[in-house]
Amino acid sequence: MASRSLDDLSPAVRQLAGVALSNCQASGLFVLVYCTKREGAEQAALYAQGRTTPGPIVTWAKQGESWHEKGRALDLVPLRNGKPVWGTTGADLALWIAVAAEFEAVGFEWAGRWPARVREFPHFQIKG
Repeated sequence: MASRSLDDLSPAVRQLAGVALSNCQASGLFVLVYCTKREGAEQAALYAQGRTTPGPIVTWAKQGESWHEKGRALDLVPLRNGKPVWGTTGADLALWIAVAAEFEAVGFEWAGRWPARVREFPHFQIKG
């Protein structure tokens, strides 16, 4: 089962995530981290979704290719009035961009900037 704990991230990524989350809070931005480390079998199941199992496609990384498996990625959603904001247009998009700016400022890559075909708003990673 995937972890939600920052403790399961690699030490360097955990530290940067902590800084970004603190900066978000200081700016009045609140987020829910819902996935950090993920095991290979779970990554394989997520990759199968929308391809060989029911549901929408939720990842483009096969087992062994995900930065989650390496403890170098996290998925999060911004909160407004304590509720997740999944929308990606208008004021919702502005909220995503504000959160992303805090993570990008400390070195994260935001998958919300990837090409539309593979864009994943909740995904933040540090390669290397």
